[in-house]
Amino acid sequence: MPSYSTPGVYVEEIPVFPPSVAPVATAIPAFIGYTETALGKQGEDLTKTAVRLNSLLEYQACFGNPPVQDMAITVNKRVTAGGKLLGVAVSWTSKPSLPTQFLHYAMQLYFANGGGPCYVYSVGAYGNATKVAFTEAIAALEAVDEPTLLVFPDAVKLSDADYGSVVDAALASCNKTQDRFTIADVRNAIPAGTDDNAEVTSNFRARVSSNTADFLKYGAAYFPYLSTNVPFASADANVTLTAFNLITVADNGSEASAAVPDAAGKKLNDASLDIQGKETAVYAAIHAFIDEACVTVPPSGAIAGIYARIDRTRGVWKAPANVGLNLVIGPAVNATNDLQDGLNIDATTGKSVNVIRAFFGKGTLVWGGRTLAGNDNEWRYINVRRFANFVEESVRKAVGAFVFEPNDANTWVKVRTMIENFLINQWRDGALMGAKPEQAFRVVVGLGQTMSAEDIFNGYMIVEVHLAIVRPAEFIVLRFMQKMPEA
Repeated sequence: MPSYSTPGVYVEEIPVFPPSVAPVATAIPAFIGYTETALGKQGEDLTKTAVRLNSLLEYQACFGNPPVQDMAITVNKRVTAGGKLLGVAVSWTSKPSLPTQFLHYAMQLYFANGGGPCYVYSVGAYGNATKVAFTEAIAALEAVDEPTLLVFPDAVKLSDADYGSVVDAALASCNKTQDRFTIADVRNAIPAGTDDNAEVTSNFRARVSSNTADFLKYGAAYFPYLSTNVPFASADANVTLTAFNLITVADNGSEASAAVPDAAGKKLNDASLDIQGKETAVYAAIHAFIDEACVTVPPSGAIAGIYARIDRTRGVWKAPANVGLNLVIGPAVNATNDLQDGLNIDATTGKSVNVIRAFFGKGTLVWGGRTLAGNDNEWRYINVRRFANFVEESVRKAVGAFVFEPNDANTWVKVRTMIENFLINQWRDGALMGAKPEQAFRVVVGLGQTMSAEDIFNGYMIVEVHLAIVRPAEFIVLRFMQKMPEA
């Protein structure tokens, strides 16, 4: 008790609550890619700066709109002999296949699928992607503590070799910080060449270096791209009229076609044509046609949203799988059971690839929950790795309060009790296996248990935490047999 010398009233606050472990956020992705602009509210340059955002509106305010696509169309306008409009037919001369950049669309899918707070790191304005831009961004984000996921959809624009290097850099960074996880796309996972795109996945596995085999547990890969109902960004100045034909239909049904003079090769906004003013019906038909063209994008943005949604509604210990996707029409490649057999489990490299599949009556579902370390018995599941990250980071920050405290039994009891209370809550939520807490986890700290006298002399306090983390029921086997009639 303090010693008082002056008469009076003194207030002493007595601490009642013991120190506790505060759970850290688990689904705060950092998106890396190219943006239209990168300006803050005061006009400051946000290029190569990690910016925290909470909504798509905030993203657009800082980083602008998606890239405008170049398109080419053919227009056939049908009229009667008297000039009455019968209809307008628009067709593609050159339909855009993929967006020139993916980040903006990835952000749309992220927020549509349950995403919340996130970071965006713009590596520059729309243009050609470079490996250095992404590897430097990944290294720079190591100085930002909050992100727990790394997402880089624009990196698929790189070559196979360079993309593999970026994935390697992300996995190495996650291993270094030990508080984040990589969501990677299988590059070019779209219908091309073969029906199943097996060669694309094999190429992905070959490019993710074996030098980072120990780091594979810090990432997951997803296949294929997603066909969405998000339209391409377009502008009249980027729409070329390959042909504009005026077709006159006679009373007997015969047709006479004539090209509109000087229209071929002109842009939709060409002042000499003034289609918007003179051909209102044609202009409206063109835009209605263009708006039906929707983008196909890598899945990482949507998957990051799924991680955030599952973490918020169930917990980080729940596998982010068997979950439907919003704003998605379906996978760009329809995977079969035979195809997924080779993607989910790869005995040679162990690099599991999670498949997104369409099921009749169920929609488009994430149908895999493995890390790239598919042959690792400890870390083959995403939820196990991410829950371990969550516990490690939460406990690490909480134990920091005991730095320079006396390294004695009193402190050890406080630390052990603090961690045990935290893990009991996780066990009650369903994150740990066991009918009783002692079956779910064990916390050990003390002289002769985790530390020697020399450890204590050198200032080390060593705590061991043993966890029985729940694993997903990946293969559910139902066994049926007939029961013989009894007399």
